[in-house]
Amino acid sequence: MTITTMGVVGAGQMGAGIAQVAATAGLPVVLCDLNEAALERGRASISSSLSRMVKKEKSVRQTLMRHWH
Repeated sequence: MTITTMGVVGAGQMGAGIAQVAATAGLPVVLCDLNEAALERGRASISSSLSRMVKKEKSVRQTLMRHWH
């Protein structure tokens, strides 16, 4: 059995975190919540976290480039 899409019910801190980990691993994710505001907060949390990850990755890459000629 192959998992092709993951559904996460609840966009709170835990649900958003689970959705982010699955999406980061390359799995398409459907995030659901009965409360539209909670869903938006979950999406915003994921977006913010991914932005920080990208920024950190760039910083690490730049540091490595400076030290490994």
